Formats: sequence, C-alpha cells, structure tokens
Amino acid sequence: MPEDEKTPAREIITDYAQAHFRYFRTADGTVYAQRNGHPVARPIRSQGTTGSHRQELMVGLFRDGQGVFNGTALKEALDLIEALALTEDVQPVHIRVAPGFDGATWLDLGRADGQSVRIHPNGWDIATPDPREVCWRRTQLTGELPPPVKDTDGKGIDLLMRLCNFANAETECLAIAWLIGCLGPSVPVPAPFLTGPQGAGKSTGGRMLVRIIEGMTGDLRRAPKDEENLITAVAAGWVTALDNLSHMTPELSDAMCCIVTGAENVKRALFTDGDVFRVGYRRPLLLTGIDVGVIRPDLAERLLPLRLERPKVRRTEDELWTEYAEVLPVVLGSLLDLTVKVRAAEAETPTDLRMADFAHLCAQLDAATGLGALAAYRASLDDLNDDVIEGDLLAQTVLRHAADLEPGAQQRMTSTEWLHCLSQLYTGQDFRALPKGWPTTGKVLSDRLKRLQPTLAARGVFIDSGRTREGRYIEMTHSPVTPPHAQQAF
Repeated sequence: MPEDEKTPAREIITDYAQAHFRYFRTADGTVYAQRNGHPVARPIRSQGTTGSHRQELMVGLFRDGQGVFNGTALKEALDLIEALALTEDVQPVHIRVAPGFDGATWLDLGRADGQSVRIHPNGWDIATPDPREVCWRRTQLTGELPPPVKDTDGKGIDLLMRLCNFANAETECLAIAWLIGCLGPSVPVPAPFLTGPQGAGKSTGGRMLVRIIEGMTGDLRRAPKDEENLITAVAAGWVTALDNLSHMTPELSDAMCCIVTGAENVKRALFTDGDVFRVGYRRPLLLTGIDVGVIRPDLAERLLPLRLERPKVRRTEDELWTEYAEVLPVVLGSLLDLTVKVRAAEAETPTDLRMADFAHLCAQLDAATGLGALAAYRASLDDLNDDVIEGDLLAQTVLRHAADLEPGAQQRMTSTEWLHCLSQLYTGQDFRALPKGWPTTGKVLSDRLKRLQPTLAARGVFIDSGRTREGRYIEMTHSPVTPPHAQQAF
C-alpha cells in the first residue's frame, strides 16, 4: 500500500481507544479513561506506578494485533482524546467509598475485577458497579479487602473488640460508631485519637481499625512536616492514620480541622503561568500517641479520644496478625450488617454538638443497639474540654474571673480593658510574670477568646462581642449549665 494511503498511527490509536474505553472529565477538568464495563478509572495523564492509561492502551493495541506505536503517535492521539473528553458530561471519581443510586453507598474492595460492596436500605451485596453509577480511582495506597462474610450474627464485632485493648465499653462503642461513619461518603467523622500508657498497643489498635477499611496493606504513617505533604497523603487514600504524635503545631492542627470537616485548596498548575487546579478533600483521620501536648479548641471538637490499656497477655506479631487476617472477612461482614441496621434506625439529631452528623449517627447506633454511644461521645468531648482548659492559662484565668460573677450576670468591657483585667488577675498580688504566649494587645485577646468560645461555653461562660457608638466591646455572661457528662442521650 502506498505511504499516502496508510491510516495515520494516531487515527488507529484514537479509533481503538474510543472503541474500548469510555472517557469523561471530573469537575476540576481532569480527564479519566475507563475500560468499557469496568468501574475503575485512570487519569489519562497519569504516570503512576499503579498503571497508567497510556500503558494499558499500549498493551491493548499490542495484544489485539494493532501493532506497536511510537511515543509521538500516542501523544497526538491522547491529546485529541483529552480535548474530546472535555466536551463530555462531568462525573466524579471516588476512592474506596462512594454514593450510589437510590440511597445506596458503595465500598471498593480493591479487586482487579472491580467487585465492590453495595450497601442499600435492605442489606448489602457484592457486585460490580455500573460505570455510570460509580467510578473508582485507585492509587498505590488502595489495598485489597477480602470478600465480607454474610450472616455473621454480630460475631465479627466481638472478635475485633477481643483483639483490641480498649479500656472500657464506652470506648468500644465509639470505635464502632467511627467505623460505621467511615462507610458513609457524606458524613464527616471526628478523628479518633488512640491514647494510653506505653505498651497499650496504640499503633496495633490503629492498624486494626484502619485495615478494616483499607485492607491488610493499610498502615500508619509519621506526621508530615507541613500542610502540603499532609494534603498529598490524604488525597491518595480514604483513611489517613498518623502514628505516635507527640507534638502538634498550629499549622498541622488547622490542617487536620480542614481535613475532617472538608476544605478546598487551589494551587498553580505545573508548567503554566495562570492556570490553577482545585484539590477538594474530606477524609477520615486516625491519630495515635501518648500525649500531643496542648490541644487547640477547634481541633478538640473534631477529636474522638479512644483510650487503650496494657494487655494482660502478650502475643507475637505473627500470631496476632495471622488471627486478624483470618477474622477480617467476618469483622467486615458484621460491620456491614450493623451499618445497614444503624442507617435504618430513626433518631433525633442533637443540635448542641459541633459534629452533628456524627452525633446523629451515635444516636442511631443507640436506637439500633442500646450501646450508649451518644452519652459516651458527650463525655469524651467533656474530657477534651478539660484538656484544652488545663493547657490554656488564659482559659483558666477567664473561668476564675467568671466564678466571681453572679449567675446570669453580664460584664461588658473593651478588649483592652479585658486584657488589663485578666492580666491583673493572673499576676495577682505577688506580681508574677505573665507567661509566654499571653495576649499582648486587645486584638490578640479578642481573637483568642473567639477561639475559646465553645470551650468556655461548655463551662457556663459565654463570650460575645459587638459594637456601640463608643466602639467595640466584649461581653462575658456567667450562666451555670448542666455538665455535658450529666446530660442524657437523646
């Protein structure tokens, strides 16, 4: 055949690709390729070690007898495919957990055949999702889960609790509530903080919880040095577990708050001057450590302390993890059974807690099982408030001042006047030096009090601010409240 009658290589590649793959774009403009009938999608520009679309296209062309093509032809074909895909409808991709049709949710088992778990109002089943319903995105962190066992009669939950060293039943039910929350793609869940004495198995317990969702390859990581590295780690998986935290910088604390409740980051696209791309994320977090020092109030509202105790009988790592791998299918099956039961339960949503979705899930768990998860959650938040107050001298000084006010009394001053008043109260008659980090201006004091508002309100001290003709003011009201641990569950 004359050279001018040969079909150009880029056209052969393009025709083959469009016949064997479906191409679409996400809201941020990234184009994905999805083999016909298969739920796993890959970015067409990915060069990742988990297998790129360019690689699977080259292999498909070779195995189907189309030939071997050079890089230029592949680039030209993919450029055209990407341009065409940008005119298609937008569809999201998901890691591990995804919403489906008719109120169902999906759990990716990480299998090569794409089989997943569909959790629906009447139960759960193992099936391959329709690519139009769910598109899975896989990364190097996506481990494979074993097929869950049906009709476990709750045995898996008991097996899991026996392997973990949770200190009491309240901690156990909070861990169960968190695992159920991790199976919901739209429910923000607080970050469990596994704590306890040295040798309590905090890292092992953290791995056990994470591997129920992420498979046996799921593991704990060291805390990243900055926010950008943390976001990169979070974006590559569903549950991010940070091990052995001993200190938490304000920047890392703020980043964790954003990850738990959801945020978006905008960065400049590489090799461009003005283009940007968006990174949206909301993921379950898990932390372990003996003590992280002073906890900031906004992070305290997003934490879920889980206390462990030292085991009475020690076991080898090999023995422990061999048993865990054997019971994991039963544990996962029991968790799915309980998730269906909890989602069907009706319960009122507590309106006084920051993480209202998780509080409602705890109330549903109580309605389905009677475990008392909501009361345990309230008590855990009360303990965290105590930790915040014990680590913040300003909060302690405000509470000392409020204790001298009559119940229901209000006191209004400017921020500068409040700074002078609280500084005098702290230094006392012996004129001791103000501590490091004490507010130096009225503006700094005002900002610190805003951050402490939820913590102080839990102790009956309400901080408000406003403006009159004379200027801005801060108002303190002392209204004794029922301690959170004494409140009854909804």
